[in-house]
Amino acid sequence: MFFATTAPANLRRQAFSPAGRSLERFLTEAQLGSRQASGAVAQDEKSYTLTFDVPGIAKDQLNIGLEGSIVRIETKEGAPRQYKQAYELPQDIDAASSEAKLENGVLTLKLGKQVPVSRVTQLNIS
Repeated sequence: MFFATTAPANLRRQAFSPAGRSLERFLTEAQLGSRQASGAVAQDEKSYTLTFDVPGIAKDQLNIGLEGSIVRIETKEGAPRQYKQAYELPQDIDAASSEAKLENGVLTLKLGKQVPVSRVTQLNIS
């Protein structure tokens, strides 16, 4: 005995594929939404303030690296949770005026903006 569907194969695929894409889009947005909710960025004239939720991580288990306009945050080996992220800011960071604070599972980075040095040379008119 043979069983065959009455609807053509291309019609069946069309009926199920939008639902599959909707689920995939929903899961992607949920994943991105959870990342965005765990951090916040604010700025003023002199500094950027970045705030991240890192529950269960002690300050000796975190590495924070500054290189130009890039901030790298990662946990050391042996930390109960793994966190590794890099952020690029629009302006270079002044490491001397920057500070990091970890309280109650919230990491707050206050990163000073580096003042651009003018390299304009005046020419004498003869």
